[in-house]
Amino acid sequence: MRITKDEYYIKIAEAVAVRSTCLKHKYGAVIVSGDAIIATGYNGAPRGEPNCCDVGECHAEARSRPVDDKAAMHGGQYGSCAAVHAEQNALISASSKELKGAKLYLACLSGKREIGSCNICDRMIKNAGILKVVTKEDVCKA
Repeated sequence: MRITKDEYYIKIAEAVAVRSTCLKHKYGAVIVSGDAIIATGYNGAPRGEPNCCDVGECHAEARSRPVDDKAAMHGGQYGSCAAVHAEQNALISASSKELKGAKLYLACLSGKREIGSCNICDRMIKNAGILKVVTKEDVCKA
């Protein structure tokens, strides 16, 4: 049986996630417009910066400061992590014209459940004009 387009693009996002340099969560993002892949991205350190997987230590854990649970839930520890998110890397790889009306497929290879975009990425995705974010959970429900 032939897989659906959503399943196809999620599998590509999973393949992209394999390149992640994060020790905790491996994310991959694929942006699709008009049934064509226009950009991909995975989470990791900015270009030229040391990757956590190369130095063998999570940058966020090494620099974390005590914060209350409420602050952590609302991005209170973003400043401790050196990684650029998969969605952000994909967004900066595409032109703004291509992003209007596109879909973003997001896959996570670590963790017990699929975690969606953080609140900052969610706002960036909306501002870019992307109409829908699809995760593996969404594909499995269909």
